[in-house]
Amino acid sequence: MIIKNGLVFTENNTFVPMTVHTDSGLITKLQAPEASVSAADVFDAAGCFVLPGLTDIHFHGCDGYDFCDGTKEAFDAIGSFAFSHGVTTICPATMTLPEEKLADICESAAHYKKAQSGSSGQLRADLIGIHMEGPFINAHKKGAQNDAHLMTPSAALLRRLQKKAEGLIRLISLAPELAGAISCIEECRKEFRFSIAHTEADYDTARTAFLAGADHVTHLFNAMPPFTHRAPGVIGAAFDTPACFAELICDGVHIAPSAVRAAFRLFGAERMILISDSMEAAGKPDGHYHLGGLTVFVSGNRAVLADGTLAGSVTPLYDCMRTAVSMGIPLPDAVRAATINPCRSIGMDALYGSIAAGKKAHFLILNQEDLSITAVIKDEHCLRVPHPAEMPADNMRF
Repeated sequence: MIIKNGLVFTENNTFVPMTVHTDSGLITKLQAPEASVSAADVFDAAGCFVLPGLTDIHFHGCDGYDFCDGTKEAFDAIGSFAFSHGVTTICPATMTLPEEKLADICESAAHYKKAQSGSSGQLRADLIGIHMEGPFINAHKKGAQNDAHLMTPSAALLRRLQKKAEGLIRLISLAPELAGAISCIEECRKEFRFSIAHTEADYDTARTAFLAGADHVTHLFNAMPPFTHRAPGVIGAAFDTPACFAELICDGVHIAPSAVRAAFRLFGAERMILISDSMEAAGKPDGHYHLGGLTVFVSGNRAVLADGTLAGSVTPLYDCMRTAVSMGIPLPDAVRAATINPCRSIGMDALYGSIAAGKKAHFLILNQEDLSITAVIKDEHCLRVPHPAEMPADNMRF
């Protein structure tokens, strides 16, 4: 396939007029725009931005399904919905569940990954990892997690689950103040990436965790102490750790626009990661849904437990990226935070996350005027998306 006439988002984080060539699912070369292109399969991206496909490394479900359902039906539906919303690679998150259930999910995901690797022509996001959000979290900052299944951090448990997952677990979220957490990070730092999450850790404890090997913060600002001038906490410790990435749920509910702008200024665009943290209600009408065994009430763009606690989001990553732009984040910075940064944070950037020769041929084509999705392309297979003005109005959430 050849993609021509578009403004291509390059590895220099700029938009440049380029022609992109792909073959057998890989990008083969980028070159200056040509006066004429002769090929059987050409996509004309005139008037469009050509982005890498987005990567969501923290979400639980969508389209009525949860990753923790652990079924092929659920994985197919989640991958299809993600793809139709510009996300071509996914690293879904588990919840706080018993070891037996987590093991089943990991085993099912590993089987699905192997089957997916042998298929072609399916317009679904690639499953590239698992994010374990729980069970190693603080009960006082559990959010929408089920505290009946909380556990002490354990290297042995992680290795048992990784064996079931056949190496698919990429990221572990945990509270560093828990007994055994720091030693678990130190022992397993070469096997897993660790993220601070659902925590009451102070600055010193968080800094110790980063020095031990953690290099990530799960949904910055949420489920952690605030950043203050005398007690900078996890956020201050992350700022003082140059290699640390920070996630943001930029859905217009979890974080105020000023805080989004402040986070990008504080950490720099090279360290920010946009996530959706979406649950099964994404793409569905208002109503009652479930997350980690708990009932979630959805109205508009808010998902909450019965006591009002936020329970993930109902906003796909593409919409989070566009919301970030509407809040004043420059488009190149928002794109980085939804493409190459998440891939780097889980060690998958050699193949995914940017448009360069040798990488996977995953693209999101956006209309330059309003950033609406024009097409999603993966492995020379293209899903064209009607412009919003051409779509019938309904009560579905997209």
